[in-house]
Amino acid sequence: MTDAAKLRTRAATPADASAIAAIYNEGIADRIATFETEPRSATDIAGWFTGEHLVVVAETGETDPVAFATSFPYSSRPCYRGIGEFSVYVRRDYRGRRAGRAVLAALIEAAATRGMHKLTSRVFPENSASRALLKGLGFEEIGIHRRHGQLDGRWRDCVIVERLLGNGAGEGRQ
Repeated sequence: MTDAAKLRTRAATPADASAIAAIYNEGIADRIATFETEPRSATDIAGWFTGEHLVVVAETGETDPVAFATSFPYSSRPCYRGIGEFSVYVRRDYRGRRAGRAVLAALIEAAATRGMHKLTSRVFPENSASRALLKGLGFEEIGIHRRHGQLDGRWRDCVIVERLLGNGAGEGRQ
């Protein structure tokens, strides 16, 4: 049985906060996917379960969650309602085993079911694994934020990605 066949996805619950924090903290330590530098606690992650975030996990049934994807409002301004900014993180020992694909596909479905219009994010240009994952799930690279933020004292670029959902998915660019 392949790793992908063993994976199942589900909506995360507050009981997953410790596992999500551990996965997120690996991503923070690896410096390949986020500008964040301070580890997160389970209490920090528990704050995501207010109803504004979508949080999905992938698990094998034999372990705690091995990946998570989350979406939160892009902005509080009414004109951006329905646009979610998302993140995907995979436990180190599950990277390259389709856990990221499974959890992001589940997040896309949950966002569309919720009636969201678009998902967007930013990716470090050298994060080729994430860029390939996003392209494979229909995200478009629409530009680059030059010197968008500092990580460890160095300005870093970010590739901007987006995917239109639901009825907006078939619309052409205006």
